Amino acid sequence: MITERVSQPLRVTFRLLGSVALVAAVIFVYYRIVPVNSLTVALTLVLAILGIATWWGFTESIAAAIAAVLGLNYFFLPPIGEFTITDPENWVALAVFLVTAITASELSVRARRRAAEAIARSREVERLYMLGQVLLLSGSVRTAAREIVNSIIRTFEIPAAVFFDQSNHEFFRSDERTTSIPDEQLQRIAEIGEPLIDQDQQIAIVPVRLGGLAIGSLGFTGCTLSTAALNALANLVAIGIERARSIDEANKAEAARQSEVLKATLLDALAHDLKTPLTSIKGAVTHMLAKPRDAEEQELLTIANEEADRLNRIVVEVLEMARIEASKLHPDRAPHNIEDIVQATLKAHEESLKGRKVALQIPESLPPADVDFEFIQQVLKQLLDNSLKYSRAGTPLTIATELAGERIVISVADQGRGISIAEQHKIFDKFYRGLAWRDNVPGTGLGLSIAKGIVEAHGGKIWVSSEPGKGTVFSFAVPMFKGELVR
Repeated sequence: MITERVSQPLRVTFRLLGSVALVAAVIFVYYRIVPVNSLTVALTLVLAILGIATWWGFTESIAAAIAAVLGLNYFFLPPIGEFTITDPENWVALAVFLVTAITASELSVRARRRAAEAIARSREVERLYMLGQVLLLSGSVRTAAREIVNSIIRTFEIPAAVFFDQSNHEFFRSDERTTSIPDEQLQRIAEIGEPLIDQDQQIAIVPVRLGGLAIGSLGFTGCTLSTAALNALANLVAIGIERARSIDEANKAEAARQSEVLKATLLDALAHDLKTPLTSIKGAVTHMLAKPRDAEEQELLTIANEEADRLNRIVVEVLEMARIEASKLHPDRAPHNIEDIVQATLKAHEESLKGRKVALQIPESLPPADVDFEFIQQVLKQLLDNSLKYSRAGTPLTIATELAGERIVISVADQGRGISIAEQHKIFDKFYRGLAWRDNVPGTGLGLSIAKGIVEAHGGKIWVSSEPGKGTVFSFAVPMFKGELVR
């Protein structure tokens, strides 16, 4: 760095002396070797000054122009050999020559600068294109981040670079030279969205954003790229990172989908394999119960029969869950009166509802629902089972229906202990059971999840409202029938 600071003034001095020497050489040739008129000398000197401006710059061309004016005055304008001018026209000629030389030099320098800028922009565009190709071939976000750092160094010939990924809070550095850029500075630039360019320390940091979304920041040491190129580079990196992130999310979603399909297939196969021997066991136990037995054998067979029924219910629930998850649940929808579904469900629960008062609140003007009778009966059955399990024996239940817009809402209310707010959003998840009941009340945790799947297959929704100590209300909404009933 010190060597460069010392050599820069020396180069300028040599160029100034070289410019004056070139002018002196032209004047010497025309004065001593090839005698010509002053006009030819002036034109030749203008060409020499243009060449100096093109090769070295404007300062050198100004020095050459002043030397040329002095040379013309001394060697070619009368009185020869003196720095005086007697003819006023020669004053005008020298002034025109000086203005022409300076103007031409300025235009030449400007043209050279624009050409250099155009070449630099062209190279930057080519490099950005090359970097874009690398980003399109990158995979995950971490791979893309590492590729970004390495490709920027390789493509743009930058000494060192670092990328800060804000979402994962990770830093990807090319080498130890980037430690001159503090982590806090990279984070701050990513947050405020304003670039930082420090010419003294040769550090540049630009935010990486896609629209209003902050992705991170890029830091460089020894960077000579223009601000426009840095912004374009940051935009390209933002697109590449977001593309990689989208690919990551798509891969995760596909993996989750395949996992769900596999799990549903395994559950389906397992449930079917269990159902066949269960049917045989149930038949054998029922046959044995039909014959007279002593009290002990009768009790054992009754227990076996009840447990076979319970296991059969579990298998049926697993099968239903597998069908729902595999999207194989296709309701046979038709117009049905909700009251008929409620009465059929209550009749199926006559034994378990003994000692319970069930209040019905069903308006007479309620229109029919567009549902599958058996499926909605199964939903209502699940909600009744849930209320019976988690409320005290003898407490009343309420089944209410109402019309809400173009949907019919069915609710089952109990006077149990209720469900905490923290658990209400989990209650319809598979295998989830309330913390206070999971060890005391038998169950698989699939009933409400199955009910949710059936309701959603009808295009409806299901929800719960509860307050600890004041009971629970499960509600679901299904579409009303909009067509004409066939009489």
